[in-house]
Amino acid sequence: MEYIVSARKYRPLSFDTVVGQAALTTTLKNAVKSGKLAHAYLFCGPRGVGKTTCARIFAKAINCQHPTAEGEACNECESCQSFNEQRSLNIFELDAASNNSVEHIKTLMEQTRIPPQLGRYKVFIIDEVHMLSTAAFNAFLKTLEEPPAHVIFILATTEKHKILPTILSRCQIYDFERMTIRNTIDHLKHVAEQEGITYEEQALAVIAEKADGGMRDALSIFDQAASFCQGNITYEKVIEDLNVLDSENYFKIIDLAIDNKVSDIMVLLNGVINKGFDGGLLIQGLAKHVRNVLMARDPQTLPLLEVSDQMRARYEEQAKKCQITFLYDALKLMNQCDINYRQSSNKRLLVELTLIEIAQITQPAEDGASAGRKPRRLKSLFKNMIQQQKPKNAAPQVAAAKVAVSAAAAVTAEATGESQTAGTTASEASTTSNAKPKLSLGGIGFSWKKLRQQDNGPQKGGMQIIPGSINMPTGQDAVTDAQFTQTDLEFQWMAMCNRMPQKLSGIATRMKNMNPEITEFPTVEVVVDNELIKQEIEDIQKSIAKTLQVYLHNNQIQITVRVAEQTEHVKILSRREQFEQMAEKNAAVAKLQQAFDLELA
Repeated sequence: MEYIVSARKYRPLSFDTVVGQAALTTTLKNAVKSGKLAHAYLFCGPRGVGKTTCARIFAKAINCQHPTAEGEACNECESCQSFNEQRSLNIFELDAASNNSVEHIKTLMEQTRIPPQLGRYKVFIIDEVHMLSTAAFNAFLKTLEEPPAHVIFILATTEKHKILPTILSRCQIYDFERMTIRNTIDHLKHVAEQEGITYEEQALAVIAEKADGGMRDALSIFDQAASFCQGNITYEKVIEDLNVLDSENYFKIIDLAIDNKVSDIMVLLNGVINKGFDGGLLIQGLAKHVRNVLMARDPQTLPLLEVSDQMRARYEEQAKKCQITFLYDALKLMNQCDINYRQSSNKRLLVELTLIEIAQITQPAEDGASAGRKPRRLKSLFKNMIQQQKPKNAAPQVAAAKVAVSAAAAVTAEATGESQTAGTTASEASTTSNAKPKLSLGGIGFSWKKLRQQDNGPQKGGMQIIPGSINMPTGQDAVTDAQFTQTDLEFQWMAMCNRMPQKLSGIATRMKNMNPEITEFPTVEVVVDNELIKQEIEDIQKSIAKTLQVYLHNNQIQITVRVAEQTEHVKILSRREQFEQMAEKNAAVAKLQQAFDLELA
């Protein structure tokens, strides 16, 4: 016996057997009963929801010689028999994807002139009608508007927006709905019982979710799963066959995140990636899972969960453990990760950071954290790690700890969008105990991208390099009057120029060509070429001084700026002139050029 796939074998043959389109089928049956038939219908909706099937059932019922009281075809008269045996001359099906030219439409129009041999109507079903060319649509317009009395057109399409408005205005439009998870599961149960296949409802729910609202897709996946499982469809075998990520992973991640178990989440993520699943797929699935948990918190939104009864109970159970603020924050983090995932060059790191942040949402706030402000969880995480790993009596490790905590604080401030002063940060990091060295967050790390105004008020033009208030380290590590040399000054000057933001790139380039000098220690003099450059330097003079004070560990540094006198101007040499000058001073350079036959690039 020839094998027939389930999508064809269980294709509905009457309106009552159509799944998930009760309103549409009722309207069509009433039209058949009353005899009030339009000359053109348009069935539109997603794939696999029954558009062509309903068109065939409707066409058979229209020509039925003895329709039932409910508007169904009798399946006994000659018209019904000829349709069932696929020999009816009154019902024509045309695939517009392969017959989309003007000539095909003209041929169709000629067939409309011939009246039906049996029955009352000639029915033309045009599938994928949006594939017709514009010229074919225009050739079809007149006939569609005023067809012969014995002709009815039924058009079907998945892309309604591609059809000309002049065509839409001439048709009765029926919008088919996507299949719900519940309807798909119930129909798959019916098919499984008819085929003698045992199943788990959770496995059918996975198939229904994979079908994404299409019954034809669901039946095709069902056949595939039944073949793989050999007549016993189980949840484990279905997710293995369809390569679907087990939802148990999502439940575990949320449970671990509530308990702040970052390490366990990282191990679970590594296992998921090692199985071949993409990190972005995990984030998308986890976001959908958290959304379902959020819906399960309220009885009013519980019906929005398109899952099996068993999964709905699990969502309700986990929803009792989760605070609503945790779910909101987790959804925001995952949505941002999903947006940035495609552009990220290190996708795994992005996913890991997102999961770490989710696991830190429920971490208690630190002592001294002000009310109404988010606790600085990442700072706490890094500080705890440093305290555990710091050896006793190790000054270099203490200095490294300061840098790490400062970096963590900067990352947290940027991630949360908070604007905090270094003095406030330092007060959060300090504790009341004097037994151990304190970890100060100020004076070590800062961001060149965030220019803040100084305590003395905004500078002209608003150009600051670093925050205006920086607390120097206190206690044994405090150094406010350290000695520095001309070499140290030049090194920190160049480093500062390299770190300056893009908006100050012009003045930064000029500053690289300047040679700051120590006049009367610790006063630093900067000589510029003209008054214009002097004004630009003075606009950021206080920020430059503050930066050098931090990196040279001397709070007494002062910056003076003056315009060079006529005799101090130095000609800027080209690279070739610089080389010639070097060769004059050192004969070995000229010999090296001749020996290797070198040329300036």
